[in-house]
Amino acid sequence: MLGQQTPWAGISSATFTMGSAFMSQVLARVMSQRGRRIGLQFGYSLAIIGGLTAGFAVNRNSLALFVIGLFLYGSGQASNLLSRYAAMDLAAPGKRSQAMSYILFGSTFGAVFGPILIGPAERIGVEVFGWTQYTGPWVASACFFSIALINVWARLRPDPLEASGGLRSQQAVGVATPNLGSALQVIFASKNARIALLAMVISQVTMVAVMTMTPVHLKLHGHEGVSAYVISLHIAGMYTFSPLVGRFADRQGKLRSILVGAVLLMGATILAALAGEEAALLFPSLWMLGLGWSFGLIGGSSLLVESVPDRSRVTVQGAADLMMSFCGGLAGFSSGFIRKAFGFHWLSNFGTLLALVLVSIAIRYFLAARPMPKTV
Repeated sequence: MLGQQTPWAGISSATFTMGSAFMSQVLARVMSQRGRRIGLQFGYSLAIIGGLTAGFAVNRNSLALFVIGLFLYGSGQASNLLSRYAAMDLAAPGKRSQAMSYILFGSTFGAVFGPILIGPAERIGVEVFGWTQYTGPWVASACFFSIALINVWARLRPDPLEASGGLRSQQAVGVATPNLGSALQVIFASKNARIALLAMVISQVTMVAVMTMTPVHLKLHGHEGVSAYVISLHIAGMYTFSPLVGRFADRQGKLRSILVGAVLLMGATILAALAGEEAALLFPSLWMLGLGWSFGLIGGSSLLVESVPDRSRVTVQGAADLMMSFCGGLAGFSSGFIRKAFGFHWLSNFGTLLALVLVSIAIRYFLAARPMPKTV
């Protein structure tokens, strides 16, 4: 709708991510009052409406309506992110990262099969229903969210938050309307919660900024044909190895997982900056970018849950996901302008700087957390 050369290329991912950020807080409020199942049902319902709205807007070539649909569609991502905490509600303390990793691993199948279904969805939309080319995939996505909605309604029983005592704990202290400000106060009151939130935000910002502009960079240098394979490898790095990442975080510690993720993000962005017109370097770069994100998200999310009181758990989770998605949305929106003004390599250098900050802070926290040697 906007053309190929516009610096506004990141507006779609930014709107979707901003919708995810806003809905993270809304869904956290619902979950704190009604439980995980009701919250996820509400989130997936809004995602269905968003997908259908976006499809209708594409069919009518309405950019304004499409943006509204994308914002509501972000509720699906917010629900998916919050579902990883539902997996942790009933997990033993030493298995929480691994429990979360199974949720991320499940995303692998959607990431692999989703792009494969785009072509058939487009053809069915055009040939069967007479829609424009890009309408079908949005309607198909709404159908898949409907399956997720039915699955949660029928099978998420008993409610994990209620079964773990988290819902009763919050009701006992009168947490009726969670507040973003109070949630952030809880986070900043804990050293480990602060590093957890920082890891989640930096991992998301670095990943979104570089990933969003990689297809644009490849197309401008005549490598559009390999773009899908580069992004597929990136998605594999994000999700495929998540069970191993979760096991690493549980066994080696969350701070060490965050540190590994930060180092991988540094390596990925350095390679991306050096790639220039050489598309081959972007294959390992985007894979490392996805894997670094996985280490940062799983390590940071697990550390966050361990660092806050049970009565504040859901509120803090929603606030952290809001901050992560909001900052990621800003990164996606601004990445097009940064690439247009300074080039893809400077966008990657910015990601390197952020990853370096996380490396430095993680090392300092990791060394401070190590037990002092006993003196004779």
